[in-house]
Amino acid sequence: MSDYQTYEIIVDAIEPPDVSQLTTEDDTPVDNLPSEKQQRLSTTTLYSNDVISRPFLAAANVAIYSRAVEGTAIVPDVLLSLDVSVSEDFWQKEHRAYLGWIFGKNPEVVLEIVSNRKGGELDAKMSRYAQLGVWYYVVYDPHTYIQAEKVAVYELQQGVYKLKSDLLLDAVGLGLQLWEGEFEDTLSEWLRWTDLDGNLLPTGKERADSERARAESERARAEKFAAKLRELGIDPESI
Repeated sequence: MSDYQTYEIIVDAIEPPDVSQLTTEDDTPVDNLPSEKQQRLSTTTLYSNDVISRPFLAAANVAIYSRAVEGTAIVPDVLLSLDVSVSEDFWQKEHRAYLGWIFGKNPEVVLEIVSNRKGGELDAKMSRYAQLGVWYYVVYDPHTYIQAEKVAVYELQQGVYKLKSDLLLDAVGLGLQLWEGEFEDTLSEWLRWTDLDGNLLPTGKERADSERARAESERARAEKFAAKLRELGIDPESI
């Protein structure tokens, strides 16, 4: 049985904890270009669709702190947390990272993108996410540095991650699929979100292109119909 429950966040003091010493950003960008683009594809696509019908937060490279006095964070490439919203005052220190005691829960999904053999995605990070109670742990290894498949979805079962035989994240209503195509003028293989039926979630550009193509098709049909009416001696404007 999967651990589909919201883990209780432990607050270690009656008074609001002092977050002034927490590292919410280090101002040192270190991601490579492919990973950065994949992260953006993974977050923006969720906001471009209505497949998630409840409030959610999808974010890249945001620190997760699970306990008020823990002092150490883990920073997934992408996180997805359901039934939460970002504070309107998100420049305040306590709202600039994912503080579990502020949001009241930990994320349901995390994604790590493997770019070398030194990241600990299948040991230290996996253990940490299991401790946080993250339902689904996705490891995207485009060059198969650390696993046989490019994409693996691990599901939390009785506190331990078990490799799924598919790429469905059933409890959050999403799936994953490798896709060859163009994103932001870059032709490559990308990891894309799908619905549970395997339909790709379109990016914002894809939605706009589809809408534009539909409008152009309707305009062409209208012009063709108007031309036919004129051939019959009928003024289209009179209809």
